[in-house]
Amino acid sequence: MSTFFARKEDVTSGAIERAFYVVDADGQTLGRLATRIADVLRGRHKPIYTPHVDVGDFVVVVNAAKVKVTGRKGSQKMYRRYSGYPGGLRSETFDQVIEKDARRVITEAVRGMLPKNRLARQQITKLKVHEAGLPEHGYAAQQPKPLPV
Repeated sequence: MSTFFARKEDVTSGAIERAFYVVDADGQTLGRLATRIADVLRGRHKPIYTPHVDVGDFVVVVNAAKVKVTGRKGSQKMYRRYSGYPGGLRSETFDQVIEKDARRVITEAVRGMLPKNRLARQQITKLKVHEAGLPEHGYAAQQPKPLPV
């Protein structure tokens, strides 16, 4: 019996089905949540997982503003971005970022757990993060299944 390797043609033709999963981030630890989401985005939970082909599923995260971190990371964890200009480095703590845009916290945590290549940029587009609760996410037509974390 030969090993199955997914091909790019399998994905584009629709031979590989993509499911929708919904995750409630309320009270979840950021790192543990991000690792589980990254595995689903890459497709590592499927028996047809192929590292060089995007076979992963969609993940909808709700209640992103209620994610928590352990210890003193709320005041010590820094998020930095650089504009490219001299003096253009901006830093914010975890608590400040949660107040402004809670979606950024989860997106950056998951992005850091994906490989650093073109495939990861394709996979991160399947992550949909919402600060609000379940009825407002707008993916009911896709019949999302709950993702155990």
